[in-house]
Amino acid sequence: MVAVIKVIELVGQSKKGWDAAVKSAVAEAAKTIRHISGVEVLNWTGNVVDGEVVEYKVNVKIAFRVEPEDE
Repeated sequence: MVAVIKVIELVGQSKKGWDAAVKSAVAEAAKTIRHISGVEVLNWTGNVVDGEVVEYKVNVKIAFRVEPEDE
């Protein structure tokens, strides 16, 4: 049987850094999606207040295996 992989795009955010924002997106997706196999970071952005980055955001693509109906 050939595996089917689906890719979705999400935005992760964190006040701690871009790495934490990526981990946040994956962790949130993992609450409802099984078989996550990869993440691709598309874009890094942030909110700045008074010359300081106060929130980090990442656009990511998350890949996961689609389960057949009989599983």
